[in-house]
Amino acid sequence: MRRAGPALILLIGVLALIIDFFPGLKLPDFAAGDGSSRVVETKLGLDLKGGLRVEYQALPKDGVQPTREALGVIKDIIERRVNTTGVSEPVVVVQGDDRVVIELPGISDVDSVRRLVGQTGRLDFVPLGTTQATKGQVLDLKEFPPLFSGDQLESAAVGRDQQRGGLTVTFVLKNDGPQSGGQLFAKYTAEHIGQYFAIVLDGAVISAPVIQNSIPNGQVEISAGNLAGFPAKEANELVTVLKFGSLPFPIKELSSEQISATLGEQFLNQSLLAGFIGIALVITFMLLYYRLPGIVAAFALIYYTIVVLAIFRLIPVTLTLAGIAGFVLSVGMAVDANILIFERMKEELRLGKSLPAAVEAGFNRAWNSILDSNVSSLITATILYAFGSSVIRGFALVLIIGVLTSMFSAIVVTRSIMRVLVRQDWARRARLFGLRDEEFVAVTPQRPMRRALRADV
Repeated sequence: MRRAGPALILLIGVLALIIDFFPGLKLPDFAAGDGSSRVVETKLGLDLKGGLRVEYQALPKDGVQPTREALGVIKDIIERRVNTTGVSEPVVVVQGDDRVVIELPGISDVDSVRRLVGQTGRLDFVPLGTTQATKGQVLDLKEFPPLFSGDQLESAAVGRDQQRGGLTVTFVLKNDGPQSGGQLFAKYTAEHIGQYFAIVLDGAVISAPVIQNSIPNGQVEISAGNLAGFPAKEANELVTVLKFGSLPFPIKELSSEQISATLGEQFLNQSLLAGFIGIALVITFMLLYYRLPGIVAAFALIYYTIVVLAIFRLIPVTLTLAGIAGFVLSVGMAVDANILIFERMKEELRLGKSLPAAVEAGFNRAWNSILDSNVSSLITATILYAFGSSVIRGFALVLIIGVLTSMFSAIVVTRSIMRVLVRQDWARRARLFGLRDEEFVAVTPQRPMRRALRADV
């Protein structure tokens, strides 16, 4: 690790600088899964960038009030719909017994998103005959009238082909009368084997498989038509559309608020100023109290900031005021690790150890305390991320990334630089470490001292 450490630090630092300061950089978008690329940029939340906040109310349907489970379904559907618009990190939360609040940072086309969110959604099963359709194609439902709608669907799940082993999508239709989906589908499939049948959401084709044989019992299986079967993501998306394509209850817009980008810019500037002042005060303290190790810690802190920002842009993490607070907190934790190391190192020097040995002992003996404190912070942040609201989750995610990166900067970066410095003759001075001359044993390879040798053994 001693030889690989400096090379690793240099490589990560160069990559972080490229990611942070080269605008327009594009990287593959693995989350999309379609081979596309995305521009690497810092994403800001609603409170910093501005955007749209809309509150909806779920209305009763056929005299039935919406339940908490139904509100959760509405939330999932709206979130999926909004994600298709390319809005970064939309926040959709359930409030009370019948409210759903949507926050869309950086929104540009307000009306289109309102139309997309507010529509109830209609899932239809449409016979196509010999006409082939592709996913996403918009059908004229007057030309291709639906056989039945999504209310005839009982359940849907991802299955597995018993013969080929690939993933399939299975769903069950209601079968409680001559006009039920199961009965209508049984009659149609028996008469139209080899023809196409589409699953359509709001007029757009979701899937258009070929009828392979008659399906008399309403239990339908869709296969991908190849040995591999459906990709897991595609199968899950199709099941989600089948189960939740239509909102279980109608919704109406209660209020909408266009949050000013100027207000967000003001918040951002104040937050960055506060963070800069905090980091500057920490660096000043380290320089005055620890001298040479303080300079190393300051460099490690700047290195840490550059790397964390690069990680935020890579993932990407949507920064909010709470997220910036988590970042500033992680800066303090990064310095805390350095303080533990340097204080332990000064104790070892006072015991008479040579400077290189004191440096190694300082890192080794402070490691347990650093590990314990950081692991406890990670556990707390993970719990906050798992169970907290959207604001708390943003804070927790930034804190997790910051803690992990701070451990790397304190242990690897600071240690590697200190190992290089203590070999230099000019660095072997007591005042550079905040010690008096009588507390410091300056040992060089050419001029060893008995006392130091005995202490090292």
